[in-house]
Amino acid sequence: MEETIHTKTDQADKLIYESNYISRDLSWLQFNYRVLDQARHIDRSIFDRLKFLSITASNLDEFCTIRLGSLYNYIDYSKERFDYSGLREEPFREYLLGAIHDFVAEQCHYYIQKLKPLFEKNNFRIAGYSQLAERDRARVDLYFQRTIYPMLTPMLFDNYHTFPVLKNNRLLFGVVTRAPQDQQQQLRVSFMQVPSNIPRFYEILHPDGIISFVGIEDIIRHNVHHLFRNIEIVSVNLFRINRNGDFTLEESEDIETNFLEELKRKLQTRRTGRVVRLDIEENPDPWMMRLLKIQWDLDDKNIFYIPKDALIDFTGITQICNHTEFKGKRFQPRPPVPPLTFPEHGNHDLFEILKERDILLRHPYNSMEPVLELLEKAADDPYVLSIKITIYRLAKDSRVSATLLRAAENGKHVSVLFEVKARFDEENNLREAQRLQKAGCFVIYGVSSLKTHTKLLLIVRNEPNRVYRYVHLSSGNYNETTARFYTDVGLLTANETYAHDVSEFFNVITGHSQPTSYVNLITSPRDMRNQLCALVRQEAVNKRLGLPAGIVIKLNSIQDKELIDALYEASQAGVIIKLIVRGICSVRPGRKGLSENIEVISIVGEFLEHSRIYYFHQAGNPKVYIGSADAMVRSFDRRIESLFLLQQELIRKQAINILFYNLKDNVNSYSLQEDGSYKIRELNGEMPFNMHKEFYTVTEESLGNVSLF
Repeated sequence: MEETIHTKTDQADKLIYESNYISRDLSWLQFNYRVLDQARHIDRSIFDRLKFLSITASNLDEFCTIRLGSLYNYIDYSKERFDYSGLREEPFREYLLGAIHDFVAEQCHYYIQKLKPLFEKNNFRIAGYSQLAERDRARVDLYFQRTIYPMLTPMLFDNYHTFPVLKNNRLLFGVVTRAPQDQQQQLRVSFMQVPSNIPRFYEILHPDGIISFVGIEDIIRHNVHHLFRNIEIVSVNLFRINRNGDFTLEESEDIETNFLEELKRKLQTRRTGRVVRLDIEENPDPWMMRLLKIQWDLDDKNIFYIPKDALIDFTGITQICNHTEFKGKRFQPRPPVPPLTFPEHGNHDLFEILKERDILLRHPYNSMEPVLELLEKAADDPYVLSIKITIYRLAKDSRVSATLLRAAENGKHVSVLFEVKARFDEENNLREAQRLQKAGCFVIYGVSSLKTHTKLLLIVRNEPNRVYRYVHLSSGNYNETTARFYTDVGLLTANETYAHDVSEFFNVITGHSQPTSYVNLITSPRDMRNQLCALVRQEAVNKRLGLPAGIVIKLNSIQDKELIDALYEASQAGVIIKLIVRGICSVRPGRKGLSENIEVISIVGEFLEHSRIYYFHQAGNPKVYIGSADAMVRSFDRRIESLFLLQQELIRKQAINILFYNLKDNVNSYSLQEDGSYKIRELNGEMPFNMHKEFYTVTEESLGNVSLF
C-alpha cells in the first residue's frame, strides 16, 4: 500500500511540474509558508513571532473553509473540475490535503521546538492545569464554577437525540461516557462547545512577574466531572472543525428583497456546511472517531492529529501577543509621514489643495487621515451637495460609517454602494448598510451576481464660481484600522478627467448605463482583461520592432490564464517581465521556451502588501495604472473593479519608485522558482534594503530617474 501511494504521489508531482501553470491552491500554501517564515525571524520579539504563527492559522482556516470547501462542492455533487496542476477532483483532493498535513506538522513542530522554549525568559508561560500550584488551582476552579460552568451545555447524541450542529472554528469537546448500571456497557457521546465570548486563557500574575496563561479548554477538562455526574467518563476529546463556507448567490427578479433574504439564507448554510477538516488531539477515542467519520463523511486525509504539546487553534495566542504587559515588546511602526505633495506649512484646506495638485497616498507610510478629513469636512460643509462611495470592508467603530450618517443627517445626498458579499464581513456589512439606509442614505446592496471590489469616493461641491468634484481612487478599503498595516496606494484629485470617469462609473454600477469609453479608467467585468492583454501584446510588438519594452506588475494574486498566456508570448518575444506577487501566482517563471524572461518575486514582511500597480514601458513613455484589481478570473469576470491611469508626472514617478523599492528589497523578498517553490533572496554582499523602512524616507529629490530595467 505504501509503495502504491508513493507511486501516485510521483505521478502527481510529475503532472504538477509539467503544467505551464502553477496550481492556485498549491501556490497559496507556499504563501502561507512564507508567512510562517516570519515567525522564524530570531530578530523579532517572541510576541511578534507568535503573531505571525497566529496569522498562518487564521489564513489556513479561511483557505480550508473556502478553497477546500469549493473543491468539495465539485466532489460532493459529482461535478468535473480540472486544476491548473492537471489533476482531477479526487487526486487533487488527496494531494492538497497531504500538502496541508505537511504544513500543519511544520506549524506544530516549530511551535513546540523553537517558540515554546522562549516563553519563560519572556515572563510568561502557557500552563496546564496540572502544572499549577494548589492555590492557583483553587482560583481556576472558582473561575470555572462561577463563569465557565453556567455557560456549558452538554449535547448528547444517541438513538433518542439527533446529532447536534457544532459550530465552525470553535473549540469543541466530545465526552464519551458509560452508565455503570448499563449491563451492555453501551458508549454514548456528548458534545460541548467551549465558550468563545470569554478569553481563551485565564491569566495568573505571579509575584515574580511571570504570567501564567491557562487554557479554558484545560480548565474544562479537569472539571468536566461536574457536568457528568454518576456516570463513568471514558474519554474527553478536544477537537475543532472547518466547514465548507463557499457559496454563490442566485440572481432573482426582486433584486433587493430576495437578494438580502438569499444572502441571509446562505450565511445560515455556512454554519451547517459539510465538515472538510477536523483538528483533534492525538490519540482520540477510537469509538468516537468512527462515529465522527461516518457522521461527517470523512476519511483519514481530513483528520489532523495535533500533538499534546501544541495547541488546537493557534489563533487564540493573539490574547498573549496583545497583552498590555508586553506592549513595549511588540513591533511598533513609525509614525506616518506627510505625502510628498502635501504642503508642510500654511493652508491645509484639502478642497483648496486639491485644486492645485494631486496627492498620492502610500499607506501605511502616509496616514489615511487626509481621506478621512476630506470626508468629514464634506459631511459638514454647506457647499457639498453629494457624496458617493463604494464600501467593501469597514473598521470596527468606523469613522467612515459615522461620517456618512452625519452627512445624511445634514441633508447631503449620500449614495453608498455597500458590498454585503465581502467574504466573512457579510453580516457586519449588512448591518451597517441597513443602518445607513435608515438614516436616509441611498444604499445599493451590491450589483446582482457581481462583487463590487473597486474603491472609489466622489464628493460634489457647489462653490461660488463653479461646481467642483473631488475624487479618491484607491487599491485599499475605506478601513482606517487596516490602513495602518496594509500597504496601499490612493490618489486624491480634483482633476476633471478623473472626476468625469468616476461619475460615469458610478452611473454604471448604481444605475443602468453603458458608457462608450473612459479616459483614465479600465474597468471590469467590461473590458479589463482585454485592455491589459492588449497592453502586454503592445510591449511584445515594440520589442520585435527594436523599441524599448518592459513590464512590471505588482499585485496580490495572478491566476487568469489569458493574461498569463499573453505574458508568456511577450516573454518569448524578448520582453523583460518582472512580477511582484504577494500571494497566489499561477505563472511558472524561467521555463525554457516559455517564460525565460519572466521573474517573479514575493514580498512578505511586517506590512501586508496590498497595492496593485501595472507598469508598461510603452517605448519610453510609460503607462502606469493603480487600482483594486488583481489578475484573477474572478476579478475580470465576477467583480466590479477599476484601474486608473496616472497622468501627472510626479505622481507617476512615485508609483514607479514603489515598484523600484519592491524590486530592490532584499530583506522581505522571495524568488519563485520554476518548480513552484520559493527561495529567500540572499544578500550576496549587498547592503540590506528593507523597503518597509525605506519608504518613510522617500523625498521628491530621491525619486530621480529611477530605472526598473
